[in-house]
Amino acid sequence: MATVEDILLPDIGDFSDVEVIEILVAPGDRIEVEQSILSLESDKATIEIPSPKSGVVEELKITLGDRVSQGDLLMTLRTDAAARAPAAPAAREPSAPADRQAPPSDAPTAASAPPRAPSRPASTSAADRFETISVVLPDIGDFSDIPVIEVLVAPGEQVEIDQSLLTLESDKATMEIPSPHAGIVEEVTVKIGDTLNQGDLILTLRSPVREAASVTGTAGAEPLDVDGPFSAEETDATAGPAATAKPDASAGAPARAPGEAERRPAPVLPRPQDMAAIAKGRKPHASPAVRRFARELGVDLTFVKGSGPKGRALKDDVQNFVKQALTRGTPAPATALPFALPAAPEIDFAKFGAIETSELPRIKKLSGRHLHRCWISVPHVTQFDEADITALDAFRREQKAAAEASGVKLTLLPFVLKAVATALERMPILKASLSHDGEQLITKHYTHIGVAVETPNGLLVPVVRDVDRKGIHSLARELAELSEKARNGKLLPGDMQGGCFSISSLGSLGGTAFTPIVNAPEVAILGLSRASIKPVWNGEEFEPRLMLPLSLSYDHRVVDGADGARFTALLASLLGDLRRLLL
Repeated sequence: MATVEDILLPDIGDFSDVEVIEILVAPGDRIEVEQSILSLESDKATIEIPSPKSGVVEELKITLGDRVSQGDLLMTLRTDAAARAPAAPAAREPSAPADRQAPPSDAPTAASAPPRAPSRPASTSAADRFETISVVLPDIGDFSDIPVIEVLVAPGEQVEIDQSLLTLESDKATMEIPSPHAGIVEEVTVKIGDTLNQGDLILTLRSPVREAASVTGTAGAEPLDVDGPFSAEETDATAGPAATAKPDASAGAPARAPGEAERRPAPVLPRPQDMAAIAKGRKPHASPAVRRFARELGVDLTFVKGSGPKGRALKDDVQNFVKQALTRGTPAPATALPFALPAAPEIDFAKFGAIETSELPRIKKLSGRHLHRCWISVPHVTQFDEADITALDAFRREQKAAAEASGVKLTLLPFVLKAVATALERMPILKASLSHDGEQLITKHYTHIGVAVETPNGLLVPVVRDVDRKGIHSLARELAELSEKARNGKLLPGDMQGGCFSISSLGSLGGTAFTPIVNAPEVAILGLSRASIKPVWNGEEFEPRLMLPLSLSYDHRVVDGADGARFTALLASLLGDLRRLLL
């Protein structure tokens, strides 16, 4: 019978009103005895508070920033009376399949009750046994240390294949990670705020062993050296069950306790290079006072070299780091700027009138840093020109009804994409990139073009691939799909990678020209403003023509001014006469 018990703050010494800096559990989480449930920070130490009992978290009574003292109520815990009685699980085992909560609650009981081990081979069939599957972060592209912003499942929940498990947010997109297997969540090994890399363990699932698991002697039972987590999960789904079933099928094999599989993670672990990446991002040891001091100065302790015992960061280390940053720029991170910018003064705007302060969306924060880095590290030049699109727009209007009949909204942008792709094929210098050390030029034999999309959370740049190989209708359809995914936060990392040129179109909003920022490591970006009717001299008279303003920003280390002018002239020529796209 389950009972609800209060969990109080134990005696932590001569401390009172200690601040809660981290809550390590959530309602619905199953916790064990001595598992950490929260972290407190005093002036002298950071303290993790363990749970005195096991059970399921019913309700949290504290929040981040609260101050607690001995005897304060931390949370309520739903404990299982049967878990404290060794004989109860064995008596209830025959009814376990009828109880949906039996699988997750069996695991810890079995792990703590060795006498049950001999009963498993005799009382269960292949269809009744369970295996523990480790679910790891799959390949999500060229990203690392991505923070977890939402955990969508909890221990004890049933999940299906492709059901979302958690949400990650990079500097370019929000991604939901689907489950590759079906089963019951046994343990969630991540929490909100954690940073993950490919191959990191997310959770373990308790899943029924399939009939195929009774087959033994297959090559799949051998551990495989795989390149990525997708292959590893496939190995886990095939080799794992067979390897688990093999000892049970052997006549003389010793019986294994049901909890043993649950205690051991499946052989899908973070790869060495992932562990190295995680280790690089770990902060050095520091006292709470030093951490608080670093936070007040806006210093990331990851980049501070500690001079104390065992590399512990001291207050002097933080001060020296700030001095170095102010005098010659921060030397620690590889992406640091070669010079330091003067800090912006802090202004109290409230003294001038009523104000409202809100948090800047994370995507805007991170993309803003990238744009800032591009602006100060790339020597920009912007070339302005105009394209006569009178004939192009007339042709587009003629084809608009036919396109809509086939489900395509025909705008000007697909035509611009096609013209830009042709111009890039003729002048590949504008789709090249510099090597990371600036010593080599990388020429690309593909034409992938990014298109800036405005979203509620900030600017995203999905990439249209192989533009030179696609038709106008295909490009229009793909643009619409990518834009919709961007606005709904459904873009995958791969949707925003591999671009060699970008387009930013503000024509629907207005303006006559602007200076777009080069999206490094690309070397050029095209800005489109609003087209307007202008009088153009044809040699004999002025006639009204629809003119499209072009603003080409480029990296002057790679693209010369003459090449920039030639490119805009070529692009204007292609847009002025679509027949030139066929030449």
